Amino acid sequence: MRLSSRAATLLAVAVLPLALSACSSDSSSGTGASAEPAKAKNPNAGLLTGTQLKKALAPASAFPAGFTLEADGVSDSGGKFLAPSSRKTAKPDCTRLEGTSWIQVTGFEGGVAFAQDDYVNQDKTEEVAQEVDAFQGTTAKTVMKQMQSVAAECATFTDTDTHAKVKVKGASTAGFGDEAYTMTLTSGAWETGTTLIAARSGNHVVTVLSTAGGDDGAAAAKKVTTRILGSLKGKSAA
Repeated sequence: MRLSSRAATLLAVAVLPLALSACSSDSSSGTGASAEPAKAKNPNAGLLTGTQLKKALAPASAFPAGFTLEADGVSDSGGKFLAPSSRKTAKPDCTRLEGTSWIQVTGFEGGVAFAQDDYVNQDKTEEVAQEVDAFQGTTAKTVMKQMQSVAAECATFTDTDTHAKVKVKGASTAGFGDEAYTMTLTSGAWETGTTLIAARSGNHVVTVLSTAGGDDGAAAAKKVTTRILGSLKGKSAA
């Protein structure tokens, strides 16, 4: 429905200049052709669609041995852009840091385009999830800024499954895209921690979650993030 509504708005904008041109032509006094109306800037210019972002996701070979694609975790926004959503300013739901699409903890539902999938080991005790979102204007930078606020507000929270205390440590991370932020989640009730990496490449934000391996999922998260950023390089809007 949002797409239909947006399409109707764009159609109305396109019809208006034609009506103005016709009116100008009828009332012309022979002083020369009227100036053409300025073209509205496309807010999605330079952004990748969900179909394109899907191709930028890391392939199966980038994940640890024995990990397979979780069919239920595959999703993208297709070839059309979604209507942008405003950020929810309420206190972040820290439990979102435990699952896929954890970018929503920043208050943003996601970008105007996205693609994501999820890989798990045979026992489904470890996972590595990846997502890429495209944002209009300076929103991608705002999303990254919110990551730091989330790390501070969610320094400790209660796990929804074990009801155990979870500690969150966050830090800016060099070497990933235009800017990056890493959060590490640990709990005495968990066998291993979780590493979350958010990295911006132009107007696109990569978010990766990993619980794979004995290093709180860090190595796997870095490998997948690097692979996605490599695919986005040269394709993102600055």
